[in-house]
Amino acid sequence: MAKLLIINPGSTSTKIGVFEDETLLFEETLRHSTEEIAQYASIVDQKDFRKKLITDFIASKGVELKDLSAVVGRGGMLKPIPGGTYPVTDALLHDLEIGKQGQHASNLGGILAREIADSVGIPSYIVDPVVVDELQPLARYSGNPELPRTSVFHALNQKAVAKRYAKEQGKAYDSLRLIVVHMGGGVSVGAHLNGRIVDVFNALDGDGAFSPERSGAVPPGALVKLCFSGKYDEKTIYKMLVGNGGFNAYLGTNDARVVEEKIAAGDEKAKEVYDAFVYQICKNVGAQAAVLEGKVDQIIFTGGIAYSKIVMEAFKAKLSWIAPITVYPGEDELLALAQGGLRVLNGEEKAMEY
Repeated sequence: MAKLLIINPGSTSTKIGVFEDETLLFEETLRHSTEEIAQYASIVDQKDFRKKLITDFIASKGVELKDLSAVVGRGGMLKPIPGGTYPVTDALLHDLEIGKQGQHASNLGGILAREIADSVGIPSYIVDPVVVDELQPLARYSGNPELPRTSVFHALNQKAVAKRYAKEQGKAYDSLRLIVVHMGGGVSVGAHLNGRIVDVFNALDGDGAFSPERSGAVPPGALVKLCFSGKYDEKTIYKMLVGNGGFNAYLGTNDARVVEEKIAAGDEKAKEVYDAFVYQICKNVGAQAAVLEGKVDQIIFTGGIAYSKIVMEAFKAKLSWIAPITVYPGEDELLALAQGGLRVLNGEEKAMEY
């Protein structure tokens, strides 16, 4: 049996887990105060601080580093790469350290994995980072060469649930035509064609449905006018798109459970916003069905909002004509990272080259 240490760093926490194959032995969220983080000039400078917390904690659980088979970290802001499990090579490590596409706490995942793994001579990996880019050439066109469509989405969870579905069906992931919908703080809808996500709506600050915190696709002409109205600075405008958009903008909450409570209490505005949320995602699914030429094996819903019976009943009523629907609610990132490492260790997948 393989024993793996999984590391998923966030801006104010480091979530870790130890797995024996796919069985979670324990997990913990190590929280970091604003004061602790503020001591460090850059994200990379936090490495030793976080590493000591991790190694001290797993030692307190009776786990010795020498008993591990591998260490797997969350992937960071690397150059655009195909999905898969990547060994933390010197080149990959360098790009994490410099923040190839930006500074983000997730960059520490691979850095910490490499350093801890090297100390006991075992492999270190990252799995399906947010920069996964498998878009087909036509999907990159927006209508203006200075504004190409980009691939920024929930790659780790999208790939994990697609591969889980394939495994449960006894089929190869690369033989299927799937549409995967992730619904969390952001929403991403991806077309999975023969093992590659050939089109996806940018889940951060681009096209696609609005979400609890993000505006999704907004009328571009109106946005341009807003930007030059003199009422707002760049930072405020961006926050309107990412953070204060979606449910936050319409209803003052980013919690779908609160929205459902409002609906249950008779709030007609909340119901209309929720209906619009479902409506926009259905349009995105229809678009990806067209990308797959109408040949869709399964539509998969995942993320926290997939727990909602109201939402899922609405989707089943509106979309079952396209393909059958499977629901994997929530997102278990630690397990997804562990599974990525195990697929390579067990010879189910070849490790990717960065």
